[in-house]
Amino acid sequence: MFGRKGPDPRDQVSGEALRLEGVRKIYGTEDNQVAALDGVSLSLPAGSFTAVMGPSGSGKSTLLHCAAGLDRPTEGRVFVDGAELTGDGEAALTKFRRKRIGFVFQQFNLLPTLDVLQNTVLPLKLAGRKVDRDRARAVLGRVGLGDRLGHLPAELSGGQQQRVAIARALVTQPRVVFADEPTGALDTRSARDVLGLLQESVQMFGQTVVMVTHDPVAASFAHSVVYLTDGRIVGHQTAPTAEAVAERMTHLAEEVERQRTMAGA
Repeated sequence: MFGRKGPDPRDQVSGEALRLEGVRKIYGTEDNQVAALDGVSLSLPAGSFTAVMGPSGSGKSTLLHCAAGLDRPTEGRVFVDGAELTGDGEAALTKFRRKRIGFVFQQFNLLPTLDVLQNTVLPLKLAGRKVDRDRARAVLGRVGLGDRLGHLPAELSGGQQQRVAIARALVTQPRVVFADEPTGALDTRSARDVLGLLQESVQMFGQTVVMVTHDPVAASFAHSVVYLTDGRIVGHQTAPTAEAVAERMTHLAEEVERQRTMAGA
């Protein structure tokens, strides 16, 4: 299954998983403000796999952080599974994230003193939810770690540690999984395996995956690509290939450089 998109799960899963309405994120003081996001509106259906790409400084990670509730927009609204992320306090926001959102980062963020199974069920414990160890074992088996349950992170390869991180994200059955450069620290083979697992989470479990990446090959595993420049969505591509994504990114980079040259003239 790895490396193939397979049937589009949106034919089987209905509804809207994520919506952003006019989201802006401003950093800096009043005299020196930078708009990391500048009025971004976006709607992603349930059961979709979307890659977010753009030149350095385009706002990719800021978009992910605002959409996932890790950062608060300066303006605009964010909805996950039809429920709005609101400013009702950090405790309420944390509870919202634990119920609806899963995370996979470039750094695996595994606790070194916990074994594979313990790391995987940790989000359930933190959320005060019943720990279903049978489900956790099944998910770990699905990601190819059924024989590594008692191993510590230091006893695993980088690719295996990222598989634990994916299992940890899936075990809570979130509505949306956000992945921030999930293959950035992996070799080519491990990266393809991890991307295949993200595909499988969409195809088998009906998850919605939103992945920030700079890699055209990684983006080709997604159903669609959203392109950002200067905090704004400037394009959308369906059924992406690595070649088409690389070409689009080259054009975006050239356009950004041209605008910067003109601005400095």
